[in-house]
Amino acid sequence: MRLSAANHSTRFLISHRRLLWQVSYNELKARYAGSIFGMGWAILTPLLLLALYAGVYLTILRVQAPGLSSGQYVLLIFSGLVPFLMTSEALASGVGAVVASKSVLSNTVFPIDLAPAKAVLLSQVPMVVGFGTIIIALLVTWTVSWTIVLLPLVWGLHMLALIGLVWVLSLINLVFRDIQSLIGLALMGVMIVSPIAYTPEMVPPRLKVLLILNPFAYFVTAYQDVVTVGRLPVWWHWLILVVMSGSLFILGGYFFSRAKRVLIDYI
Repeated sequence: MRLSAANHSTRFLISHRRLLWQVSYNELKARYAGSIFGMGWAILTPLLLLALYAGVYLTILRVQAPGLSSGQYVLLIFSGLVPFLMTSEALASGVGAVVASKSVLSNTVFPIDLAPAKAVLLSQVPMVVGFGTIIIALLVTWTVSWTIVLLPLVWGLHMLALIGLVWVLSLINLVFRDIQSLIGLALMGVMIVSPIAYTPEMVPPRLKVLLILNPFAYFVTAYQDVVTVGRLPVWWHWLILVVMSGSLFILGGYFFSRAKRVLIDYI
């Protein structure tokens, strides 16, 4: 079968982009409607989680990365933990996005292809709050590096990879509903083998293969390098990110566009 724009879900992201933004914004407001703090919870929740993790690693586990002060180590953790929180939320909600959108299956105004992408878009709140906090801290301590201008590039590649992945998983979930439960277990494993609270240099040689085989680890180290450490990832690291993200997005959109006609009957 020939790959083309006509049979790829990207066409809906482009043609319905304003609707996608509006629906995502309305859903975000509805999520916190009726609470005392309202959308303030969207800011407070990730900040509390970040503070909790920092306290655990610094005061309980007493982990310390070589060559980094306590403040730098906290920012290093944040630079890896923030993308993990976003990834976790995107996958948790994105996998069940099609099942949860039964009401719009026959709706031509909001194509079902947008549902998984909307889940990824809504999960960007921790990224905005988390990296906003990190950047402010870097500016206050005069430790911000020019490499931070590359943050949008890493962020964009990360979003492309997640959209492509949830396009695939959200349809497979129609047939194998256990995927939603397995995602939680998989995320716990991914967090452990990702260099969030430690640097790749701290990993014993015999265990480095776990980092090599972990796709998320490449994003974590890229975020930490360009935001906190202030260095450029090596060229092959960029190559892996571009190829991995591009492949997931292209193949995921093609799979969703073709397979939805068959698998949608399982709802």
